[in-house]
Amino acid sequence: MDIGVVLQCTPPAWRVVELARQAETHGFSHVWTFDSHLLWQEPYVIHSQILSATHTVTVGPMVTNPATRDWTVTASTFATLNEMFGNRTICGMGRGDSAVRALGRHPTTLATMRESIGVIRELGNGRTARIGDTDVRFPWAGASRLEVWVAGYGPRALDLIGEVADGFILQLADPDITAWTVAKVREAAERAGRDPASVTICVAAPAYVTDGSPAALAHAREQCRWFGGMVGNHVADIVDRYGTGGAIPAALTDYIAGRRGYDYNEHGRAGNTHAEFVPDAVIDRFCVLGGAEEHLTRLRELEELGVDQFAVYLQHDAKAATLEAYGESVLPRLSGPVTATAAHAEHTVGAGR
Repeated sequence: MDIGVVLQCTPPAWRVVELARQAETHGFSHVWTFDSHLLWQEPYVIHSQILSATHTVTVGPMVTNPATRDWTVTASTFATLNEMFGNRTICGMGRGDSAVRALGRHPTTLATMRESIGVIRELGNGRTARIGDTDVRFPWAGASRLEVWVAGYGPRALDLIGEVADGFILQLADPDITAWTVAKVREAAERAGRDPASVTICVAAPAYVTDGSPAALAHAREQCRWFGGMVGNHVADIVDRYGTGGAIPAALTDYIAGRRGYDYNEHGRAGNTHAEFVPDAVIDRFCVLGGAEEHLTRLRELEELGVDQFAVYLQHDAKAATLEAYGESVLPRLSGPVTATAAHAEHTVGAGR
């Protein structure tokens, strides 16, 4: 399993770049950032500096959307970064949450999502895209390679992901909900004639490594409670569309019963006062908290469910400590030991001759 990290583009921008550099030195494979240009700084400017300061990590937004940026400009940005730094970018897409709602707008439709994915992926891979009645192509981007991963929770979004996306981003780490969403994506891929295994699965959630004490766990919960509020924005949309019960797991929908609005000025921030409705049990399910052993247990459980990457949301007061704890105590044990040499019986027979 790959381990990525998700950063906010909170000033100063150079600290974001430094956290990305540290993530690479600790063995993280991907560096993702929020894309919400009103609330935080412009991610693609920062992406160029992250790519310049690192060597191997793949960089992209978690997530951009089809509403706030022209699709051809988005594709051109990725293709340009690929030409400058090698093919080390990835495009995470969603319908739009904070980036559009903070402007008083609404998330895009799934039909728009589907069309935008096709345009961005074709152009980002140096191919021709059809826009209206016009065929367009970047004549300079033939070597660019770009995957488009899509975030979603609801049944129709999961169908779209299975049908057209290169990867699926689930923004919570609950194993039961993971199992349900992964199954829906793979079923949709199979119906569309695709190999279900060709869709990469990424689970993204806050991770906070503690000393195992009750006091440390209580602190970690408070630092990560904001995440349940953020997920609640999307769940509220699902409940409005599908209601509760039925095919959607109650573990995903029931907890927002006490939700009373949301202030995007506190979006993605520890101490968010609009996340008070989120109970501890939901934080424990949606996030990965506790000692290193507890992180390893949850990550292995997710890996058994088919998860290819776990991306750590790092919006709390232990950013550097979490990177170091994962680099020292989680990643080496997650991958397992590698033997440098192996003695074979036939090599030892008659060794004294």
